Amino acid sequence: MVQAKPRLSLTEFLALPQTDVPCELVSGVVVPKMSPKYFHSALTTALWSLISQSCADKGRVAVEWAVVLTRQGEDWVPVPDLLYVSYDHLAADWLRDEPCPVAPELVIEIISQGQAFRQLLEKAADYLNAGVDRVWIVDPASRSISVLFGDRPPQTYMGVEMVSDPLLADVQLSCDRLFQLAGI
Repeated sequence: MVQAKPRLSLTEFLALPQTDVPCELVSGVVVPKMSPKYFHSALTTALWSLISQSCADKGRVAVEWAVVLTRQGEDWVPVPDLLYVSYDHLAADWLRDEPCPVAPELVIEIISQGQAFRQLLEKAADYLNAGVDRVWIVDPASRSISVLFGDRPPQTYMGVEMVSDPLLADVQLSCDRLFQLAGI
């Protein structure tokens, strides 16, 4: 007989001991994130470098920082590959060792080997429904960035086309530049 996994509350999830594998809370269940490979790691580093240089005085750019949101009426704690939250949404003097307590303006997810674009598209919809302003999905296979918004159709960038996002107006980024900086 198959036993159902016990459902955890947000408080129970946040009280779990930290492990080497980042985990998310999805529908009351602890879900380990995929272990990133080199391309994923290199892209994360390149994106963090590009965005944090341009946004250091405007907000926080963080790698794998859990965020407390709501998904389909339940507590949800995803761990995006990167997120950006402005000081307008989370004060510059906020300093606690806990998940991000507000919906960030930007979440970036990088497709890992074995993941399908569709999976991250569904997760992006959950982010947008939870109050995130926009989601970037970086696809190493197609060397593209898809930007999803809650109020207009998505846009996909490739090659030398500059990613145009008013949220990060100072960031000069094309897919070619990103993949070159990542060394892949």
